[in-house]
Amino acid sequence: MKIARVIGSVVNTVKLDSLGGHKLLWVEPVDGRGARTEPAVLAVDAAQAGLGDFVLLCQEGKSARLLMDSATAPVEAVIVGVIDHLEIHGEIVTLPGRGEEST
Repeated sequence: MKIARVIGSVVNTVKLDSLGGHKLLWVEPVDGRGARTEPAVLAVDAAQAGLGDFVLLCQEGKSARLLMDSATAPVEAVIVGVIDHLEIHGEIVTLPGRGEEST
C-alpha cells in the first residue's frame, strides 16, 4: 500500500458494467510529508474519500477487483482508507490539510 492524496475526480456516464456504482478518483502518491513521489493514477474509491484527503492506496489489481467483487473489472488501484494522521518514529506527523500544498 501507499499513501496518496486525492487531487480530483472523474465523471463518466458511459463505462463497463463492472465499474457501475464505483466512484473514480485521481490520486497522487506522496511521502510522509505530503510531497508527491509518483505520477497520479486513477483509483476506485472504496472508502468514501474526498478532494484533498490523504488516503491508503492499494495498487494491485487482484486486491482491487476483490474489493469490487469482480474478477473481470479492469482496475489496478483502489482507495481502501482515509488517513487521519501518521505516526513516524513515535511522533505524530500532520499532513497538509485540504487545499494546502506541501513544501
